[in-house]
Amino acid sequence: MSMLAASLIVLATFAAMEGVAWASHKYVMHGFGWGWHRDHHEPHDGVLEKNDRYALVGAAMSIAMFAAGSPLVLGAKAWEPGTWIGLGILFYGIVYSLIHDGLVHQRYFRWVPRRGYAKRLVQAHKLHHATIGKEGGVSFGFVIARDPAVLKQELKAQAQQGIAVVREAVGD
Repeated sequence: MSMLAASLIVLATFAAMEGVAWASHKYVMHGFGWGWHRDHHEPHDGVLEKNDRYALVGAAMSIAMFAAGSPLVLGAKAWEPGTWIGLGILFYGIVYSLIHDGLVHQRYFRWVPRRGYAKRLVQAHKLHHATIGKEGGVSFGFVIARDPAVLKQELKAQAQQGIAVVREAVGD
């Protein structure tokens, strides 16, 4: 496989992972997987959260693809694109961890962006946390952040329709 093809697979996988993350966040974490995700939406003193188990799921996906692409694991049956898909998942996981856990929740470093896309990412995710419970909500992605003004309007509409319970500071 050419380096160009391998690079395109890595980039396409990275891009696709935002869709996978959005869907799993909206339908799994805020659905049947709420038991693992709930503590992420509630105050706590622990260093780790049950929600961190989802990072292990992402890591397992990456490892499985690396294994599928490895001749050391599968011999002649190895599927070379698997290596590059695994790398794309890995890169997405690193960026996710730096943005979500580092920038937004400040688990690794303290920096509050004052402008630009980094500020938009923080605002969008803070609006995601503006709901009480798993119902409703906005901004389920992690790397692509929509306009916070639009997200506030969506939250207000969800509260008026009884879809979501929104914290007072946002609902005003």
